[in-house]
Amino acid sequence: MSSQARSAGSVEEQVSIIDNLIGLPFPEGEARTPHGWGGPGHLIAVLRESRDFWDAPDVEAVTVAEEELEADLAALVALLAARWGRPAVVDLWPCLGLDDFDQPGVEAPEPLGSLCNLAGSLHAWRLPSTGRWLGLTIGQADREFPLQLLAAVGEAATLPDPS
Repeated sequence: MSSQARSAGSVEEQVSIIDNLIGLPFPEGEARTPHGWGGPGHLIAVLRESRDFWDAPDVEAVTVAEEELEADLAALVALLAARWGRPAVVDLWPCLGLDDFDQPGVEAPEPLGSLCNLAGSLHAWRLPSTGRWLGLTIGQADREFPLQLLAAVGEAATLPDPS
């Protein structure tokens, strides 16, 4: 799901959105939020978004956008690591359910079900005494769509242990 929210211009603004996201109650049903969307047991916010790539594929524009978002991601990871320690890196591929032939059709819990369709991995922290986790990733719905720096909050039980 895409967001029409304005991108946060600085890491400080992005941290402010993250801090707000951590404290928000989870919606009872699927709902839009000021910076993204959520539902039972999860919230996702778009911290920053590149332009879209509907016009002629411009490899240089995509590269520049990726580098800018990766720089923001690295800054956020460093800042949040000072709070909660090094994040776990969670592989989102298994959440697609393509490797588990014994349980076809079993969907990953949200927000992992949404994130695995946008990104390959997630930097994640279990948030002490909240019963929640926070994850950061860069995702893209399809190559024509904008790249997005995403923050997600979910119930602690839904975060797999990294392998």
